[in-house]
Amino acid sequence: METSRLSRRSFLKRAGALGAPLILPASVFGGNWRVSPSNRVTIGMIGVGDHGVARNLNGFLGQPDAQVVAVCDVDAGRMAKAQAMTNKRYGNSDCAAYRDFREILARPDIDAVMVSTPDHWHVPISLMAMRAGKDVCSEKPTLTIQEGRIQCTVARQTGAIFQTSTEDRSLTVYHRMAGLVRNGRIGKLHTIRVGLPGARRALVPATVEPVPADFDYELWLGPAPAAPYCAARCHYNFRWISDYSGGMLTDWGMHLFDTAQWGNDTERSGPVSVEGHAEFPDEGLYNTAADFHLEYTYASGVKMFADSAGVGLRFEGTDGWVGNRGWIGPLEASSPAILKSVIGPDEINLATCFGGEHRNFLDSVKSRRPCYFPPEIGHRCASICHIGNAALQLGRKLRWDPVKEEFPGDETANRLRARAMRAPWKLDA
Repeated sequence: METSRLSRRSFLKRAGALGAPLILPASVFGGNWRVSPSNRVTIGMIGVGDHGVARNLNGFLGQPDAQVVAVCDVDAGRMAKAQAMTNKRYGNSDCAAYRDFREILARPDIDAVMVSTPDHWHVPISLMAMRAGKDVCSEKPTLTIQEGRIQCTVARQTGAIFQTSTEDRSLTVYHRMAGLVRNGRIGKLHTIRVGLPGARRALVPATVEPVPADFDYELWLGPAPAAPYCAARCHYNFRWISDYSGGMLTDWGMHLFDTAQWGNDTERSGPVSVEGHAEFPDEGLYNTAADFHLEYTYASGVKMFADSAGVGLRFEGTDGWVGNRGWIGPLEASSPAILKSVIGPDEINLATCFGGEHRNFLDSVKSRRPCYFPPEIGHRCASICHIGNAALQLGRKLRWDPVKEEFPGDETANRLRARAMRAPWKLDA
């Protein structure tokens, strides 16, 4: 049974690489619209916290051709809840549970992993998974520019399918918005305005507390610097600590900047300069940028402004504007004609999957064709966040070379493209 399943997966990879159409008899997929076991993609869930369950575990449990066979979390309570939820969905007790993600990577019967850990673990786990022969759907963002570039390289070298896991490209309002801009409905684009949530957090002291018995804090820290445990450091709040994340700029920026890049036709490139200012907490545990303003400039002359003044996105051109207010807010434009405009079959039709990132990932695993948010495009989007944080941290304007991925002649800024990792963890592990 195992040899047959692995051979089928190898066949799909080879056929996809050759561009061969996969025309299979209906019997392969099982009768009565059921998916036969040989056609299911087996999934290991790494990280089953709030978003890992509500969005990602639920996302895969709802797919008839996915089989979640294992869950993993350093928090034993969360792990047990995810295991019970999975077993209930399938009506069995087959789902394995692990505290250490490496046990999932060691299983040859697992095709793919979903990485829903804190940000500082996204890339190290993804690299190990791809090198172990797994396809990867990973939450955003990367932690550094260096990590993102290595992730792209390893995905290419291994032939792994990699999805940067966000839903934006499957949401009608953002797909439509980018399509209208790309097809010239607002004339020549000159300005993009990105609104992100306010980032002020309560001042929380960096206290020292006993590590809960059911929490593997050492593995939670992993490659991050050693630090005493306190509950306010972990789970959702890791986002506000620079050792583990880039704050609101990387958390929400990955959503809105993606559509900005999509509409600007710069998905595989980026701006050439960035400047801005921010307020940083001067005491307490949380240290990422609070209120901030950023101005990016592209080689085309397009300006992109990002402000922590509430979620929104707007493209402005010589013939009008299009955008929305709020997360997934209704599309707005300077004229009804823009809103009613039809994008014809001979125009630019942006690829998407309205079924969402999990559906798109499974389709790509089977076809061996790239996902709608592949590693290169995800890396470029994250880089916008990272160079923005660099400008805020240094408090000055920075030039950026999106081809060489460096700050020209700026040794201080270039050091911010990478971070040291705590032994024994390393990016080539």
